[in-house]
Formats: sequence, C-alpha cells, structure tokens
Amino acid sequence: MDLDAYVAEHGGEWRRLEALVTRRRLKPVEVDEMVLLYQRAATHLSIVRSRTPDAVVLADLSRLVLAGRAAINRSERVSWRPAADFVMFKLPAALYRTRWWWLTVTVLMVAAAWGLIDYVLGHPTVLQEWFGAHPDEAQLVDDFVNYYSEYRAETFFSAVWVNNAMLAAQCLASGVLILPVFYLLGTNLINIGMMGAAMFDAGAGDVYLTYIAPHGFLELTALFIGAGVGLRIGWSWIAPGPLMTRRQSLVHWAKQGMVVAVGLVFVLLVSGILEAYVTPSPLPAPVRIGIGGVLWVLFLAYALVWGREAQRRVREPLD
Repeated sequence: MDLDAYVAEHGGEWRRLEALVTRRRLKPVEVDEMVLLYQRAATHLSIVRSRTPDAVVLADLSRLVLAGRAAINRSERVSWRPAADFVMFKLPAALYRTRWWWLTVTVLMVAAAWGLIDYVLGHPTVLQEWFGAHPDEAQLVDDFVNYYSEYRAETFFSAVWVNNAMLAAQCLASGVLILPVFYLLGTNLINIGMMGAAMFDAGAGDVYLTYIAPHGFLELTALFIGAGVGLRIGWSWIAPGPLMTRRQSLVHWAKQGMVVAVGLVFVLLVSGILEAYVTPSPLPAPVRIGIGGVLWVLFLAYALVWGREAQRRVREPLD
C-alpha cells in the first residue's frame, strides 16, 4: 500500500475530525458527522497498522481516534435529549394510554374513603374498637397536626417520599397478580378513612381536610396511578386483545409501567416537598390548599391534555 497516497486520500477527513473533536459545542448535525468520521478513522488506523506500520502515522491516527472516542462519550453524557423526550412525550403518553384505569381507581377509592367515613360516623362503636377505646379528641387533633412538624422538614420529606414511592412501586409490581393491588389499596384506604372519621367525630373535620389537601391531591393521585397502571399490566395477560399474544401484551404494558414508575418518583418528590414544607407551614389554609390544588391541576393537564398530543406523536404499532 502506498502510504503517502493513502494519507493524501484520507487526510482531509482526519483534519476535519480533529477540528470537530476540539470544539466544546457541536450542533446535532456536526455530532453525527463526528461519529461517522471517527468510525472511518478507526478503520483507517486498523488498515495502516496491519499493512504499513509507520510509527508517525500510527501515533497520529491513534491519538485522533482516542480523541474522537472521548469527544463522542462527552457529547453523549451532556445530551439532554433523552431526558427531554421522556418528560415531554413518553411519560405523558403512557399516562394518557392508561388514563381510564387510574381514573377509575381514583373515583372508586375516593368514593370508598368517604363511604367508610360516613359509615363509621354512623356507628361510633367502630372507632372504639379500632383505637381500643374512644380516642381523646384534643389529643387526637394535636397528634394529627404535630405529625407534619414533629421532625425536621428534611427528614420528614425523605421518609414520606421513600414510603410513597415504595407503595407506588409495590402497586405497579404486584399488578400482574391483580389481587395484591386491592390489598395495598384497601389497607391504606382503611387507615386514611378511620383517621378521617375520628377527626370528623372530634369536630375537627376542617383541620383534617386542611392538612390533607395541600399534598394529598397530588400524592393520592400518584398512588392511584400506580395502582391503575399495575392493574392494566395484570389485565394485559388476561385479555391481550386480537393483535397480540399474551406475552407480547404483557411485555408491551410492562414497558409502559416502567415509564410511569420512573415518572411517579418525581411526582411523589413534589408531593413530598409539599407535605414537608407547605402542609405544616404558617401560610393561611386557602394558600396552602391553593398551592397543592394548582400543582394537581397542572399535573392532570400534563397527563390528560398534553398526554393526548404526546400519544399522537409517539404512537406505537401495538397501541
């Protein structure tokens, strides 16, 4: 092989690659060009090493290939495109696809919670059996209010975030078996309903709602989404539909569940911040409830309004 001719033929590509790898910022088109030139330079290095092991050319080409690889890795690390695509399209599309499942769970659970509160208020002995004795009303209200400020906000935030994220993850993961989701939901329904009934029975229903609402809108919706999507995954192998096998249906909806699971981590992060910093704050009750309500409405718009557009843009063949 004529080394001089080979260098003359490909020297322009090498110089262009060297110019690209030294730039701090590249346009998407330039990144694609750099990757292509890097691949060619790696091939050229292999050819030169095997046919004409010239020390100078080998050293220059080796240095250029290493620089190209480093530049490519650097551009991949700082790319926000996958994260932006996830937030703007994949997550809202997955929420929209499963909307009827989690909206149904939300309506049923809210109705069941109010039904439980109404039933317990009509049967006072239930409270006595639940608490072991009729609760001291003043102590009950104090304990409920102090729960949100008993610990440092940072510690409380971490605890509720992890707890709620674990609960949502359990609902998603156990959804394939259907029944465990109802157990998890039922356990939390009873805890919330019994505490609500006790607070209303103590004449502190307004305090209960004031302290639940700021974070509860978003937090409970996230948990209901986890349960609804989990049930959708379970239903996928029971009734896969005419276009997919049971395995294909399960894999397809499990992927949607993974997308939602990642998204719920950040939704519950926001609700945890609300619970730790806004719920126990000295702000007027309407302001605290308003902050939580606005964020909740924005999330619903993101999932249902923008989600519809995102679903159209990322429609998958099996949808």
